[in-house]
Amino acid sequence: MKKGIIAFILALAGVLPASAQKDSLLFFVKGTGAPIDTLDVGDGRVRIVLNDDNTWFFIKNFDVLAQDSLFINAWKEKVVNPYDSPADSLPYRTTLFLVDSVSRFVCPHQGKVFSKFGTRRGRRHTGCDIPYPTGTPVHCAFDGRVRLAERHKGYGNMVIVRHENGLETFYAHLSRIDVKPGDWLKAGDLVGLGGSTGRSTGPHLHFETRYKGNAFDPEWIVDFENGRLRKNVFVLKRSYLSVYSKYVPQTSDEEEELYMTEEQIKAEEERIAKESAAMRFHTVKQGDTLSSIAAKNGTTVSRICSLNENLTPKTILKLGRKIRVK
Repeated sequence: MKKGIIAFILALAGVLPASAQKDSLLFFVKGTGAPIDTLDVGDGRVRIVLNDDNTWFFIKNFDVLAQDSLFINAWKEKVVNPYDSPADSLPYRTTLFLVDSVSRFVCPHQGKVFSKFGTRRGRRHTGCDIPYPTGTPVHCAFDGRVRLAERHKGYGNMVIVRHENGLETFYAHLSRIDVKPGDWLKAGDLVGLGGSTGRSTGPHLHFETRYKGNAFDPEWIVDFENGRLRKNVFVLKRSYLSVYSKYVPQTSDEEEELYMTEEQIKAEEERIAKESAAMRFHTVKQGDTLSSIAAKNGTTVSRICSLNENLTPKTILKLGRKIRVK
């Protein structure tokens, strides 16, 4: 049987002469597509499944992947961030392969992002919020292994999945969790149901992307409105790891991003740091209005509204709310 399988693979690759290819392929009687054998490829992380109708496909060998240091080091099932890797300790740029012939992507939810990555009411907001009705299935974005699956403070019910390129994706505010730590998931597998648990003002999915514990705007890689990846290979610049670095539509091509110099990335980090240092916030007090706040800070109501998400001239101000004024 093994000789026939080897001949079949050589025939597919065109290594055997035409007569031998014909003889070897006759070894397989056309079947229904049922798997008949599995072969390792390379280091064993990927395997080939042969079907009885002369077709084949790749699968991942999770037993081998589980032995990779990526799924052993900094693996804590009760800690949101198990890494000790501050952003300034990472390379200026890291190239991440998001999908390939074996790995694919499924958008956790297609829809308009209503609360973006950055700061919200003076607090860090390290992900994207997409409206998501309670009870709606939430799907895993990429192949990976569940590291955390439990209720956790402001996140409510949350699942964290670690992926083979070092990324971790977060799925929070779930009404139900359907996985447990150690589970292997494929892109599109169910992680739980949408909800409004934790610190939440209504049903939505809070989705994060982190690299070695450092969050960056998920919109750099996912176009949520169209439900697709922006690119198959992503260059993560260290400057993206600042909470003040939001996704902007790119005008440069992928090659330019890939070969951006460390000096250029460092200059971008310094620009972001200066902008964040210049930011000013006002905490709403009794009797404050947007007009009075604008006057005290030498700015305009329209400018303040442009600096704060979900803030309009008609918004009723709540005591204690932090509003960015510069």
